[in-house]
Amino acid sequence: MSAALSDDLKKLIDDSPVFATLATVQPDGSPQLSVTWVTRDGDDLLISTTVGRRKEKNLRRDPRVSVMINPHNAPYTYAEVRGTATMTTEGGPELIDTLSRKYTGKDYADFNPAAKDDARRVVVRVSPRRVVGSI
Repeated sequence: MSAALSDDLKKLIDDSPVFATLATVQPDGSPQLSVTWVTRDGDDLLISTTVGRRKEKNLRRDPRVSVMINPHNAPYTYAEVRGTATMTTEGGPELIDTLSRKYTGKDYADFNPAAKDDARRVVVRVSPRRVVGSI
């Protein structure tokens, strides 16, 4: 069963560089949190990472995720997107450039010169199962 993002949440993601916190499950069952850049494709959230990072390893083992979106200028307003993540390296470099332009105004390599040493980029697609909160 899938859930839809509200129009207000879609607008927030589309129109502002709002940060998201991605929660994954560690091998011992404890939570792991990562602050990330986020965009969307329809009702799916898109997040970028690299092969070998903790969140990527956690998601390969257990694709259950929760993503918290909380605008910096409205601390009591939030949305939590609970769902399942799928990953692919296809489109990874393009996604990180799209996100970098949204958040920094520059391509990723211009914002982060060390990016040339990054491992392969991964597109994390979060398909919502449930959306809760006030956005």
